[in-house]
Amino acid sequence: MSTMSLSCGKLTSLVAKNAHAFLKLATGLALVAQVATAAAAVAPITTSGNKVLIGGQQGSISGNSLFWSNTGWGGEKYYNAQTVAWLKSDWKSNLVRAAMGADDAGGYLTDSYNKTRVTTVVDAAIANNMYVIIDWHSHHAEQYQAQSIAFFKEMATKYGNNNNVIYEIYNEPLNVSWSGTIKPYATAVIAAIRAIDPDNLIVVGTPNWSQDVDVAANDPITGYANIAYTLHFYSGTHGQFLRDKATTALNKGIPLFVTEWGSVNADGAGAVATAETNAWVSFMKTNHISNANWALNDKAEGASSLVTGASANGGWTSGQLTASGSLAKSIISGWPATNQSSSSAASSAVASSSVASSSRSSAVASSTPSSAASSTATAQQCNWYGQITPVCKMTNSGWGWENNASCVAATTCSAQPAPYGLIGGAASSSSVSSAAASSRSSSVAVSSAASSSAASSAPNGTTCSSANFNKTATKGVEFSAAAGDCIKFTKTFGTLQIGSWSGVASSFNITSGPQGITNTGGGWTSVAGAANTTLYIKVVSASRSFNMKFDTW
Repeated sequence: MSTMSLSCGKLTSLVAKNAHAFLKLATGLALVAQVATAAAAVAPITTSGNKVLIGGQQGSISGNSLFWSNTGWGGEKYYNAQTVAWLKSDWKSNLVRAAMGADDAGGYLTDSYNKTRVTTVVDAAIANNMYVIIDWHSHHAEQYQAQSIAFFKEMATKYGNNNNVIYEIYNEPLNVSWSGTIKPYATAVIAAIRAIDPDNLIVVGTPNWSQDVDVAANDPITGYANIAYTLHFYSGTHGQFLRDKATTALNKGIPLFVTEWGSVNADGAGAVATAETNAWVSFMKTNHISNANWALNDKAEGASSLVTGASANGGWTSGQLTASGSLAKSIISGWPATNQSSSSAASSAVASSSVASSSRSSAVASSTPSSAASSTATAQQCNWYGQITPVCKMTNSGWGWENNASCVAATTCSAQPAPYGLIGGAASSSSVSSAAASSRSSSVAVSSAASSSAASSAPNGTTCSSANFNKTATKGVEFSAAAGDCIKFTKTFGTLQIGSWSGVASSFNITSGPQGITNTGGGWTSVAGAANTTLYIKVVSASRSFNMKFDTW
């Protein structure tokens, strides 16, 4: 017998001794596959002007906020996977908020087990294809900036590739200065998150228990994409005056997210204010504002959704819901559906991955794919609602996991509406002009043989018009833009100014106006020759999404 051979008996013994190791390996591989699938299961949440977009489309989600996570406060028992799964299946919740108490007694700063409660909820939300808010639940966050930065860096490292995750970096500031206190804190925390996670939504608290959103709108955070601002209301206390403040903020161009609302008084007591709650629900639906109801808990107060002693693991009957809980369940379960699942070919989610993140600097050239592949063509990618993502080679539909990264099938990518779709690789000559094909590294070519609204080629990119613009800019209001955007802007006087402080160099063409305009990402560019009319401005090139604004003077 060869010294390299094994007898049947020895082989059997070897397998038996290593069975546990084999089982662990198989389990690990299965977990990787499960995580990969979950990572691609919801659409990315982004912002554009005063809008929050889900999978590139305006929409909103609704769900539940858990109570403070603090040890000994009573609500921590609901921080488990069974509760999250029940909210998804029975309440039809698409959102859960993990309200991690930070600096109060029993909170994270004195009991780190609060972090474990949060990650338990986050993992369960991802497994159930839900969005989840990681909330630094504090009224004094600016006093603990270093600890907050360290926490969110850890969360961004752990969950930054999951579209499910939303970072809420300050629950409810008190009566402190927005520009002097809250904004500097928020900017520091945002910078730390963005160094790791470039695009998941970040929500920032506003002065006076997150009510003064109009104040924040006067001096918004700049230089970062996908930032929203917190609005909290309690229907027994807050009425039309607060909706007016919210309307002012929206009109000034900032997006809002109601990370906490209640149907009773602001102190958590009192009876349900049904009429005022209905007015708020109508307002949120009209303005596509996502929201989470306070609070999934059994504390003996009006704001609690559950009666005292209700199970900590879901399975609640209607008799175990309070008046507030019953109303909240009806609102959440009846919330308008949003195309947020990857099961829909036209609106499936993109899961951020190291490959996708590293390719975001590529320029976008969207076109109808050719049926024939070319071995000499550049690797095909997908412009998924403005985010560059690998195209699967072995997955024929939906989302896959190949080469240690999430990918989208070509058929799923090409089912998106214009101007999104497949880029690079083999493309028909009628889809991509030779000028655009030779300059993909610096410009964007958008075309579709199936669309009559596609614009013809122009120097340095493609023109855009009233038939294909996808964003509308308001004078002096900052918004998020990306290569390929066609922006409508009405100019009535003065000289057009294009401003950006994002550090991202960009170039623009104006339909029937100046071409080849450039901005360094470090200030204003003055544009002579732009007429006083409705302008359609093409973002020809930019290495990634960036914040910008138009103005005139």
